[in-house]
Amino acid sequence: MMARVLFRSLQQNKPSNWSNLLRSAAAPNVDSVRQSSFRSSEPVGDLGQFPEVEVEESTGMEARRAVTCSRIVPKPLAQADYPSGWKPPMAATVDKKYFVARTKNFMLPVYLRRSFRGQRIVTAVRRIDGDIWLLEAELRYLIEKKLNKQIITRVNEMNGQIEFKGDFVTIVEGFLAEKGF
Repeated sequence: MMARVLFRSLQQNKPSNWSNLLRSAAAPNVDSVRQSSFRSSEPVGDLGQFPEVEVEESTGMEARRAVTCSRIVPKPLAQADYPSGWKPPMAATVDKKYFVARTKNFMLPVYLRRSFRGQRIVTAVRRIDGDIWLLEAELRYLIEKKLNKQIITRVNEMNGQIEFKGDFVTIVEGFLAEKGF
């Protein structure tokens, strides 16, 4: 029956009815309130049913403080021990052959990437300056010693990144924190 009505409307070249007929043919028992945009939805109605809103005037300084946010992350307060286990970088890292810079949030740049629906897991270390090959050799030796098997690594000298195939974030972060980065 629906096919006949659709066929007749196509013969009569009434494009305005096509979308409604197709919609009703796809879901004959569903009656949607909102079909395409805000113009087709029901109006709000009486505004008296909503609660009153109080508008408060400000001098402008409070509003400016609330709207603008600082682009600079404040330095963390110096403490002996932090509840999260975070450790600040040590000052005596100048004599090292390589350097791993912290992020703007004072975190170590060690990331875990998952791809191919979680089947490929890669640990990435970024922001490396200096002898990147020495750092890769030390990290590979440490990880292989802990796992008793060989791992696959990739070094990108141009970007200052090292990638390890697998999840070694805690091992790498512990090594870098121990070195003082």
